[in-house]
Amino acid sequence: MSDTAAGAVFIASLILALALVYRPLGDYMHRVISATRHARVERVVYRTIGVNPDGEQSWATYARSVLAFSVVSLLFLYLFQRVQHHLLLSLGFPNVAPALSWNTAVSFVTNTNWQAYSGESTMGHLVQMAGLAVQNFVSAAVGIAVAVALVRGFARKQTDQLGNFWVDLVRISLRVLLPIAVVCAIVLIAGGAVQNLSGGHDVSTLAGGTQHITGGPVASQEVIKELGTNGGGFYNANSAHPFENPATWTNWFEIFLLAVISFCLPRTFGRMVGSNRQGYAILAAVAIMATGSVVVINVLQGLHHGTVPTAVGSATEGTESRFGVLNSATFASATTLTSTGAVDSFHDSYTALGGAIPIANMMLGEVAPGGTGSGLYGILILAVITVFIAGLMVGRTPEYLGKKIGAREVKFASLYILTTPALVLIGTAAAIALSSARASMLNTGAHGLSEVLYAFTSASNNNGSAFAGLTVNTTWYNTALGLCMLLGRFLPILFVLGLAGSLARQKSVPESTGTLKTYQPLFVGMLVGVTLIVVLLTYLPALALGPLAEGIH
Repeated sequence: MSDTAAGAVFIASLILALALVYRPLGDYMHRVISATRHARVERVVYRTIGVNPDGEQSWATYARSVLAFSVVSLLFLYLFQRVQHHLLLSLGFPNVAPALSWNTAVSFVTNTNWQAYSGESTMGHLVQMAGLAVQNFVSAAVGIAVAVALVRGFARKQTDQLGNFWVDLVRISLRVLLPIAVVCAIVLIAGGAVQNLSGGHDVSTLAGGTQHITGGPVASQEVIKELGTNGGGFYNANSAHPFENPATWTNWFEIFLLAVISFCLPRTFGRMVGSNRQGYAILAAVAIMATGSVVVINVLQGLHHGTVPTAVGSATEGTESRFGVLNSATFASATTLTSTGAVDSFHDSYTALGGAIPIANMMLGEVAPGGTGSGLYGILILAVITVFIAGLMVGRTPEYLGKKIGAREVKFASLYILTTPALVLIGTAAAIALSSARASMLNTGAHGLSEVLYAFTSASNNNGSAFAGLTVNTTWYNTALGLCMLLGRFLPILFVLGLAGSLARQKSVPESTGTLKTYQPLFVGMLVGVTLIVVLLTYLPALALGPLAEGIH
């Protein structure tokens, strides 16, 4: 079988697997979210934190709960790193420096998992397990909880109640993420991923030297890193490291994991609003954009310009040889479409136009299908914008899912859309303008701009992957990127919850002959068009100066 055929089978089998789990997993998440009974272990958690699980919250209270939980998580993770040397299983590593501790704490709490450090030589096992891996669970659960609150805003009428954040957080963590992670960790261990508490071993290399190879609880962190669209690897090489990603089939399995929850959440959305057709419409829009991205990046990486690429048939530089060009390109597209940020190849070494695709995926807002929860609420925000534009075109008040989209709703949606581009473009401009920040650039010209643009796009969109070629473990970059991660996560969440509260207070508007059918192909096409035009074109000047300029040079 040729490499192209093998790559096509790889992609087709992923699509088939996701299609098979769409209904059962989506329905299961709906049952978890809608359940009225609390499990015994959940009641223990509620008593411990002093929460009434049967009480509901307004959007403002829900938002305060999200922020309070995240602040406590951030402070805990920061302090955990700062006292690492005095903890069990520290492996003798020193305490993590203040600026790096801040950046890492923000990174994992915001589901970004940007890593300005090498995990195997910086973090001890306890910090990895009880600090970073725990945040992989709860930050993913926060994203799903916020998405659920927005859907409740569409589904409910004439109320200011959006559910209970603490109940949503606990249920999603214990009933959805944890069981799947346990089973899939066993699968990865069977595939060769490492899972132990070893401090490592010194081995002899082929060159006659020695190398220290660190062990650790890798498989358990690897699973939730993908499943929760977190992306932070146990090792610096991330999913290119054989201890994290041992074989081609585990590479396939990890791509499946990073996409599965986000692809199934539209089913949950459809069940919650009482119309599975609405869920299929969102899924269709997401699938069109995701498929387009995967196909384009595979084509661009398969083009073989230059002497060496022509000789071998594709652009192989920076590619993990175990997986090949096409499977690596598929991983690169999936990880930036889903806000995961894990990598199994070196994005900085992609062709100029091939490297533009991961950047563009993140600039879309990572809604195809996006992060766990954040992808769903992102595409629903774009759906609100789409029906608003459609309403302007035909001269009637726009409606979506029985709710009128008025000035207040459009303001929340617009602020959501504008937040991330502002962070990306202002951050990139500051990095290029400041001489101290430019000193971190290893490359100049269009490629150097692409590296800086990628870093701020990744941080502001809570992705966490890196283009490399940029020294970011500096006080300036740790601080600036940390601020982008914080603002890029929590400002949009506030706007989403504000929109949810506004929608929930409305009464339901009955469908009429003039209502836009938001479950039909016309709406799906409009939603894709609005996403590409309204969102992506915002960044066109920056892309033209970076990867596009390099690609046509």
